[in-house]
Amino acid sequence: MNKKPFLKIIQNANEEGCRIVAPLLGFPGLNMTDCTIKLAQQNFNEHFKAMKAIADTFSPDIIFPLMDLSVEANALGCYTIFPRKQSPTVVNEHLGSKEFDWLDRINIAFDTRLIGYLETVKLMSISLPESIMLGAYVAGPYSLAALMIGAEKAAMATVMNQDYLTQICQMATERIQTYVRLLIVAGAQVICILEPSAVMLGPDQFEQYSAKYVRYISNSCKYTGVATMYHVCGNTMHLFKKMSQAKVDAISLDSREAGVDLPAVASQVSSEVAIVGNINPTGSILNGSPDDVSSEVLSLLENMAPYPNFILSTGCDLPQETPLENIKAFMEVGRSYRLKK
Repeated sequence: MNKKPFLKIIQNANEEGCRIVAPLLGFPGLNMTDCTIKLAQQNFNEHFKAMKAIADTFSPDIIFPLMDLSVEANALGCYTIFPRKQSPTVVNEHLGSKEFDWLDRINIAFDTRLIGYLETVKLMSISLPESIMLGAYVAGPYSLAALMIGAEKAAMATVMNQDYLTQICQMATERIQTYVRLLIVAGAQVICILEPSAVMLGPDQFEQYSAKYVRYISNSCKYTGVATMYHVCGNTMHLFKKMSQAKVDAISLDSREAGVDLPAVASQVSSEVAIVGNINPTGSILNGSPDDVSSEVLSLLENMAPYPNFILSTGCDLPQETPLENIKAFMEVGRSYRLKK
């Protein structure tokens, strides 16, 4: 796999007048191998087949396994429902002092489904071309806490029970860090930290319950040469500065339709932090024609032309039913685009 530093790869692309093209497209790979979400997330060979089909067909510059926020919560014993054709759902439960004592005994490194993700990453590391950087997802500390106790209860705790929420976020960070270390050993080169639940927080709360813990994770990754990416769904115009200050290598942001003005973000973020995004995953790429996709992608590339730290991607993971011809159009425009010198 490609071992050059993350920002160096972006710089090299810019010197050649092109962009890094890395849509988040794990789920469409399932249609390419006639596989269900449940099977792929519980059978690492089937999971790998879908990722290899994506790599062989589209050759993105960065490839991620299936996005799955339930991995760590399930590994901590949370009740998780596994529909055949949908992503897993974590059922919230009460966590008191007795439950915390029990959680402290759990070593998630021995969880079978988590191991399945590690084995998928290993197979990808061994089998995919070195030109494709290998990414991996982990849940963010606040989102993991919200999965474990419920999003509404977590939001209320930011005001009414801060010590309780801090305890959960600290425990979550320790378990996430364990998973991160295992993913790096398996071959991951980019760790993407998913914090969808944190979009509802204000900047100060976001710093307190997410960014300070993500900073710890990203700092530990720097010693290994592995890059970190911070992804938050929804309108993050009130949070992107805090995200970019968490010592991560990149921030991944949602679409214009979600409220994100990517050029405005790029104008206020250090060039040392990559800006990743932000084609709407449920817009023209899902429901439009290849020409619609080409036009939207070209417009984004033109708007982001002044910013050398831009990576062309989608605002979030693409739905499984995304037409493959639309993904092809995305890739073709991204690959053919050249920066004006």
